[in-house]
Amino acid sequence: MRIDRIRADGYKNLSDVDISPCPEVNLILGDNAQGKTNLIEAVWLCTGCRSFRGTRDKDFIGFEKEKSDISVDFSDNVRGQNISFSVRRGNIREKNITLNGVPVPLLSRLFGVLSCVVFTPEDLSIAKGAPEKRRSFVDLSASQIKHSFVWALNKYENVLSQRNALIKEISMGRGDVSQVEIWDEQLAAAGAYISVVRDTYIRNLSEYASMLYSELTRGNESLTLSYQSGVYRELEGSSDYAGELKDIYFKRLSECLQDDIRAGYTLTGVHRDDLGIFINGLPVREFGSQGQQRSAAIVLKTAQARLVAEQSGEAPVMLLDDVLSELDPSRQSFVLDNAHGMQVFITACDDAVMRRERRSSEIGVFGIRSGRLEEIRIG
Repeated sequence: MRIDRIRADGYKNLSDVDISPCPEVNLILGDNAQGKTNLIEAVWLCTGCRSFRGTRDKDFIGFEKEKSDISVDFSDNVRGQNISFSVRRGNIREKNITLNGVPVPLLSRLFGVLSCVVFTPEDLSIAKGAPEKRRSFVDLSASQIKHSFVWALNKYENVLSQRNALIKEISMGRGDVSQVEIWDEQLAAAGAYISVVRDTYIRNLSEYASMLYSELTRGNESLTLSYQSGVYRELEGSSDYAGELKDIYFKRLSECLQDDIRAGYTLTGVHRDDLGIFINGLPVREFGSQGQQRSAAIVLKTAQARLVAEQSGEAPVMLLDDVLSELDPSRQSFVLDNAHGMQVFITACDDAVMRRERRSSEIGVFGIRSGRLEEIRIG
């Protein structure tokens, strides 16, 4: 996968951006608050994903702009394509999204077309953060390979919301407990499928992550991953999500019903799952040093990119948003070495993290100031 051209105007502070990136490494230089992350975020939106910064729709448009326009030309192994995204201040909810000139009704429908992996400083805390952060990482990563997975996740969230509403009514003495089984059937079907996809993905990810962590630590430490389910003790690669696994899930919901009613919401299910990360057999969240936790995060993101490339046949575009400056030289080298063969975008305040790469002619360097981008010629 390769991005050939990026145009953006009015997205936050970006103004008249029109660049043709290098097919290998691209360095975006600028002081803080000049628009480096806005550029990465604009590209990320064109993957069909929500903003990794949690930006609300109304904040897409810059203060002095009436509209926000983003356009990305990119190529895969088959052809060149274009994604455009536009929104106007007067009607912020009506987004004009096109794929190769054809209107797309929802941003999420773009998912899987432009494949990117984004790595931010916040991702460095994935190993020690809350389970929700690790679940989100697994779900997004798995969806990049199995695109239909995102619809199963949405289905589960919708059914869970309905079940929780009913449970709350029952806890207040107003709901009909006999109606819970209707939602349990649907929740069990979606939950069993999600569990199988997560388990399969984590098993595959663990193979890459273990290899990469050994490389990073020169064989001195080992890393393993496990799927930690609140419903199943051990899936062991089982894939019968429409049969036995669904029945187990349904039974578990039934067993926990009275606890759910007392709590007023659903206590058990895939919405409480976690990704177990272990170094030398110990959970890194509780026992890992800060360095080990950071190394685990680096390996997870690198393994994510490797797995996408292997299973989709397309190396994703790597978006490294100000993350290299947070790492020591050895970890910087590890990330860059493992990104070879992929197009990479790196944002930084200075070019110190890339000086060792100057031996390569395949580097595009761009400076950004007050949202305006210009190419910097080297040599």
